[in-house]
Amino acid sequence: MTKKYIAQEFLKLAANGHSHEAFRLYIGENFKHHNAYFKGDANTLMLAMEESSRKNPNKIFKIHHALRDGDLVAVHSCVKQNSVDLGTAVVHIFRFEADKIIELWDLGQPIPKETINENGMF
Repeated sequence: MTKKYIAQEFLKLAANGHSHEAFRLYIGENFKHHNAYFKGDANTLMLAMEESSRKNPNKIFKIHHALRDGDLVAVHSCVKQNSVDLGTAVVHIFRFEADKIIELWDLGQPIPKETINENGMF
């Protein structure tokens, strides 16, 4: 399994309500999460992902790009909480040690109804 594959599978599992499995399979010891709205540990993030899946059982998650540079992988995706949600463009940046994710940054931008940019978000 490549690091790009692991990062994508982690996100797919978590988005589809399987955060415990995602963390069990792919998260390493001393994991750090960098997001101003959550504590920085694995358990807090796992529980937040689980709660999001419960609240939004019809979540739509689509990966558009995945890039790797050494021990870093970036995944550019669209997350919609349901079929009528315009969604959010998200970039997850993973840092690996061996084949385990040990650090995660996530950045999001809501997709507006109208945009000046003719190229779109993806």
